[in-house]
Amino acid sequence: MPVKISIVTVSCNSAATIEDTILSVAGQSYPHVEHIIIDSASTDGTLNIINRHRGKFSVMISEPDGGIYDAMNKGIRLAMGDVIGFLNADDVYSNTNVLGEIAGTFEDATVDACYGDLVYMDESLSRVVRYWKSRPYRDGLFEKGWMPAHPTFFVRRAVFERYGSFDPVFRLQSDFDLTMRFLSIHKIKSVYLPKVLVKMRLGGVTNSSIANIIKGNVEAYRACRKNGLGVTPLFVVTKILSRVPQFFSKPPGL
Repeated sequence: MPVKISIVTVSCNSAATIEDTILSVAGQSYPHVEHIIIDSASTDGTLNIINRHRGKFSVMISEPDGGIYDAMNKGIRLAMGDVIGFLNADDVYSNTNVLGEIAGTFEDATVDACYGDLVYMDESLSRVVRYWKSRPYRDGLFEKGWMPAHPTFFVRRAVFERYGSFDPVFRLQSDFDLTMRFLSIHKIKSVYLPKVLVKMRLGGVTNSSIANIIKGNVEAYRACRKNGLGVTPLFVVTKILSRVPQFFSKPPGL
């Protein structure tokens, strides 16, 4: 049986960008894809755009929620695929074969998760602003502030069923907590794909202000402590500094 992939997109007043995301998923060459859109009761025309593209996605819900991670958890509960990934409402895949490569990786039944690289782009998706190059996971990386780029992180649905989903206690860094739990605590088997999988528009809730960046890194520190990782308050500074090189390197071919 071919690997079925569920992609969860969370939207909230995303009229300016949601069409790009829908078309990016619909344009993938791999056919066994389920696209689930969880909208947070948008009021800016997002729903009109989504409805215009009915037939290009599988499921859409629009209702108030408890934040982005609550919405993602709704998507996880609805997902029917063997593998679940997340694509934000202002992001796109780097090419039309990304999900085909993901499916090929999961043909190895021993693989629980895979992830790759990500680039932050300007609003027009024409200029690279920041290059998030990842690396193969090894113990000790989360304590240094590392994490895989969440929109590139694909996980078997069975892993969510076994180890849980996003912790809504964390409003900005529940993806850091989740990837840490899966990779560092539960030791799931992951594969790193050394290529750009996702183009992300610069912004997002966590990166929207200096205050949110600081709050997000404090949350990441709390997530480490919650999961028993030995970190000190200096972790907050280390995590911020670990991002600096991303602004000075460029991905090949982009």
